[in-house]
Amino acid sequence: MGPLVARLGRAGQRLKHADRARPWVLDTAVVFMVFLLFGLPDLLHAVGVIGGDGDGPRRFRMAFTRLPVAGMLALQAGLVLPLLWRRRAPAAAFGAVTAVFVLQWALGAALRADVALFVALYSLTLHGRLRQLPWACAVTMGALGLVAARVSTAVSVWDALFFLLSTATAALALGLMIRIRRAQLAGLRDRAARLEIERDQRGRLAVAAERTRVAREMHDIVGHNLSVIITLADAGAYAADVAPERGQEALHLIGDTGRQALGELRRVLGVLREADGPPAEPELSPQPGLTDIDALCEGVRAAGLEVVYRTAGDIDALDSGVQLTVYRIVQEALTNTLKHAGAGARANLAIVAEETRLTMTVQDSGPPTPGAGPRTANEEGHGLVGMRERAALYGGHVSAGPAGTGWTVRVDLDLTPQEGAP
Repeated sequence: MGPLVARLGRAGQRLKHADRARPWVLDTAVVFMVFLLFGLPDLLHAVGVIGGDGDGPRRFRMAFTRLPVAGMLALQAGLVLPLLWRRRAPAAAFGAVTAVFVLQWALGAALRADVALFVALYSLTLHGRLRQLPWACAVTMGALGLVAARVSTAVSVWDALFFLLSTATAALALGLMIRIRRAQLAGLRDRAARLEIERDQRGRLAVAAERTRVAREMHDIVGHNLSVIITLADAGAYAADVAPERGQEALHLIGDTGRQALGELRRVLGVLREADGPPAEPELSPQPGLTDIDALCEGVRAAGLEVVYRTAGDIDALDSGVQLTVYRIVQEALTNTLKHAGAGARANLAIVAEETRLTMTVQDSGPPTPGAGPRTANEEGHGLVGMRERAALYGGHVSAGPAGTGWTVRVDLDLTPQEGAP
């Protein structure tokens, strides 16, 4: 049963595709089948090829008018040919068929091709406008009432009405059922298409968010470590002639800083790498926290920036996400200080943790070169944007601007637990 249903389904799909490509073929086939099954037997009776059989047909022939072959052909053509446009113009086809149907029964003739009225009603129900159905039903009832009156000499009027109206109701119900089913399938297809679009949009948003996160991490890692390496390289080049041992020390620091940067880059990019074989043993280190700020300050000091670091409050009890945020902001602020103030400047770093707030301040003394002024307030690059994005995750804000000859960055984070957080 299953394979048979599958084959029928595939055959139906092929028929549907062929109908979309050449709709006139199916319309012509319907007209031909109606004429072959219902029109041709009447013609064969009219020309005497098939004679009458039994008392029933003889009683009906006495009640109805006998039409010549030419008149019968004309009425059959009027009933059947409008079915050619039953899908393109269902209301016009129904009107033409009904007009010929009424004319035929007004003449007192009975034709098997009258079944075209029910086909036209079905087509109007399926393809036409729903607001056309009430008047179509009224016209059909009037036409069928005329038929019942004409056959009253041979059949009871109520029996005739019951049979005719039951057939019309079946045609109407079949058209409505198929129309509703098609509307449901179209709705399901539309919903599936919208869900697919929403899924793709969610995927693109997730990719964009991940790219933004990775870009922010890469900026923090590469920007800081390259600034330290550049400063150490400049200092080493200057000390190579004056104090070779200091130049050698600078080279060692450059190597350590480069290896640290490479390790952090591997950790960040490791989540993006798709392993082809079995996963290797991960070489990952934990995300940096506040305990790593001392090492960060040591690296910056080695590059020539004097850093004074102090803390207040229970910073070790802070959430790991808060610690990572603070670490990255400190890293970016010190990198900017090293980049703009240069070696020989002084930076004061203070982190104060309270019950519901955390405040961080980085204030530098500005360039040690006399006459060099502080940066202007509109000098804002990706670093400050990244700071604000990180602070926004914890309901905080970042303020940065000149202070005397130097620059001050102040960060305020909200440590209040969010509703629903574990």
